[in-house]
Amino acid sequence: MDILPILSTLRRHKVTATLIVLEIALTCAIVCNAVFLISQRLHRMDMPSGVAIHELVQVQVSTIGAQPDARARTQEDLAALRQIPGVQAVTLVSQLPFINSSSNSSIELTPTQTQPTLNATLYFGENVPQTFGTHLVAGRYFSPDEYVDFEVANNDPKAIPRSSLIVIITRALAERLWPGEDPLGKTLYLGDLTSLRVVGVVASLIRPSLYWGDDTAQWSMILPLRMAVGQGNSYVLRTAPQDRQRVIKAAVAALKKLDPKRVITQQRTLDDARAEFFQGDRAMTGLLVGVIVALLLVTGLGIVGLASLWVAQRRRTIGVRRALGATRADILHYFQTENFLLATIGIVLGMVLAYGINLLLMLHYELPRMPWLYFPVGALALWLIGQLAVLGPALRASNVPPVVATRTV
Repeated sequence: MDILPILSTLRRHKVTATLIVLEIALTCAIVCNAVFLISQRLHRMDMPSGVAIHELVQVQVSTIGAQPDARARTQEDLAALRQIPGVQAVTLVSQLPFINSSSNSSIELTPTQTQPTLNATLYFGENVPQTFGTHLVAGRYFSPDEYVDFEVANNDPKAIPRSSLIVIITRALAERLWPGEDPLGKTLYLGDLTSLRVVGVVASLIRPSLYWGDDTAQWSMILPLRMAVGQGNSYVLRTAPQDRQRVIKAAVAALKKLDPKRVITQQRTLDDARAEFFQGDRAMTGLLVGVIVALLLVTGLGIVGLASLWVAQRRRTIGVRRALGATRADILHYFQTENFLLATIGIVLGMVLAYGINLLLMLHYELPRMPWLYFPVGALALWLIGQLAVLGPALRASNVPPVVATRTV
């Protein structure tokens, strides 16, 4: 079909054509960025935790006053929790994934650095890797005699035996610190310049908080520090998925029996913790999906309305074309091509606007650059919506009989 007559007609209907183009451009810009934001949220929620998330339960306790016998009390608690049927492992941990706050430390590769290389999360607790269910990909876990009381290490780092100055890191952290190299045996330095030798590498272990960004979510380390009540306040128990609720109730009862004065501030599965952690992301995803659907619906209805008005205004012209030999298919294709041209102009403008919106989001909200793939996705969606929306008015136009040309003279 010759496009020049269509363009000539559009120039005579500038207002209607401009409205359609602007509507499509705005929708394209918002849809592209909304789809990108949804993909970011979905990627965030699908991020591997590195732990046996369906097998872990958390019991968070709070003690009243100082605990002079904290070490003995902790061992008593752990012994009681291990006696619960179905419990495979238990630890008192400094922090765990999906709690929205974290203990971190700067990392240097040499003791003379003026600026840290990066910031990573520190996990403390006896048998944390085994309880969490992390997957060891290189090296080894800590042996029982390598653990040091947290209080000793915190009060005087120099009192830590050299054999305990070791660390287990994630594969992502190893790749960031020593790209392409074997990390085992390498030395890194914490913020206080305590040197640690890498003895193990786990596949992944997500940070408790993603405040530092998704790209750094796997920058975690495990240190051989033994926690006591009042230092680490979450007992983590590993059990079969079907036994989790029973184990939680039994753990709370066991801890209450040992000390009725203690307060249980949290009792939940790690699945529940993860669901709560990503609650905002799920809500945002749902909101953005609603925005996309609403925009596409409004755009489609707008095209239907304007196209219907256009057909009503051009009935005589359509009748003349039919009288001159144009078939119904010719009229149908005419309006579809006309809509395709308007949609294409709107999509091109929308892509430019989408890129500008993405730049603003990068500047003010530290979002990554939107990949080019989202532009053709938005274009295809708008082309499809445009063709579906114009189909009804175009069919009505194709049904205009040639006799209309004589009736309206």
